[in-house]
Amino acid sequence: MIYWVKTPPPADIDYNEYKPFFRNDWFRNHYMFFAYWLMAVLAVLLFVTGGMKGVSWFLRIPVFVLVFLAHELLHILVIYRIGDIYLSHSGLFFWMNTNAEMSKGRFWLFMTLPLLTLTLVPAALLLLNTGALRPYLLYIAWSNAIIASSDIINSPLILLKPNGSVFCRGFCKTGMKRS
Repeated sequence: MIYWVKTPPPADIDYNEYKPFFRNDWFRNHYMFFAYWLMAVLAVLLFVTGGMKGVSWFLRIPVFVLVFLAHELLHILVIYRIGDIYLSHSGLFFWMNTNAEMSKGRFWLFMTLPLLTLTLVPAALLLLNTGALRPYLLYIAWSNAIIASSDIINSPLILLKPNGSVFCRGFCKTGMKRS
């Protein structure tokens, strides 16, 4: 089930087993600074590299909105059968929480599927396309990179966790094999 909430309900987590995903208190408290900084850098790169050149002003916002919706739907695709989904927002970020426990592989896929399909695939297609779609592919790739700034930070950090880790609501339980 999908719920739109201001704050998700409290997690039913055993804090003796689960530890925060970001163990460093300073980084956990300043995480959004890094996410916003990366978002700003990517937005500047969009303008510097001419990523908006050739895309009509009339189409920029609708394309950006469609990329955002596709990005969130790809996240939902990974987790829709394993738990409830809570949608909220904070500042510029749109947050998706779930009460589902996810293996390391599924959590990594949850974080990276939108990045792979809406940034890396259009960027790869740029190599093959020299026609009228080229500016739109570039705009889609850059737009999703900006939207995915938080995912870009989380994806490599997930890979650093030990195999057999289980993730739930910003917490990680290590050393457990999931069946």
